[in-house]
Amino acid sequence: MAFGLRTKTFGFTEGEAEFVSALLWWNKIDATDQWQRGTYYALCVAYSFVSFIALVQLVRIQMRVPEYGWTTQKVFHLMNFVVNGLRAVLFGLYKNVFAIKPKALELVLMELPGLLFFSTYTLLVLFWAEIYHQARSEPAHKLRPAYFIINGFIYMIQICLWIYMSASKNATGLEAAELFLSVISFFASLGFLLYGGRLFFLLRRFPIESRGRQKKLYEVGSVTSICCTCFLIRCAMLAVSAFDKNTDLDVLDRPILNLVYYLMVEIAPSALVLFILRKLPPRRVSDQYHPIR
Repeated sequence: MAFGLRTKTFGFTEGEAEFVSALLWWNKIDATDQWQRGTYYALCVAYSFVSFIALVQLVRIQMRVPEYGWTTQKVFHLMNFVVNGLRAVLFGLYKNVFAIKPKALELVLMELPGLLFFSTYTLLVLFWAEIYHQARSEPAHKLRPAYFIINGFIYMIQICLWIYMSASKNATGLEAAELFLSVISFFASLGFLLYGGRLFFLLRRFPIESRGRQKKLYEVGSVTSICCTCFLIRCAMLAVSAFDKNTDLDVLDRPILNLVYYLMVEIAPSALVLFILRKLPPRRVSDQYHPIR
């Protein structure tokens, strides 16, 4: 036989040899300057595209309903524009960003868009929670203050972790920051599951069959599934990277890992949600107008 179940080369079985070969190939690509440049510039282009789409949608909404101020819908698209635009700038200047000293400042620049992404998409949770409680004739006036208090508390803790990382010389601060982002991502996914699911089943029980009702079911169900999944993936990846340095994110020699990660947790979800929520509000609106359609 030309080949057996076990190959003598380096003492590996065929399966192990293939895995080692793939690992070496992966590491070789990660260390190649052309792959790093191509990957990070591709992320820059993708984020720029999503940011541009959010800006176009914001302008379209403003032209459609100029008489309204900063509605939830407009704020949502503005924050999408800011988050994706900031990511585009960071990846476009990736060599300068990853070379920033001290390391804590680089982490601030890379983690701040993630926090803004959390605030942007939990805005949808707030909106759905308000609709759900109003539909059940329950008080909803405390939801908006709670949103700001929770976000303020999260930013305060993150700032404390950044200060600790800048003062500390060990990796404890970095691990704590990654675990903290992992935890808030998990709770964001729970928020989507809780209020997205509640609103979905509330719409299903609505007695009148209509095309608008079916579209709302599709929107709420799709956005809930997308956002819940992306925050769970972010939660798992950050938790793993906190303990396994071979899966560190936001480092120069991990271009493929960064490409896969940011495509799954930010670029693709943002693009899909913007597409699903692309419908403009009607030109003439009533006092019961809800911004996000």
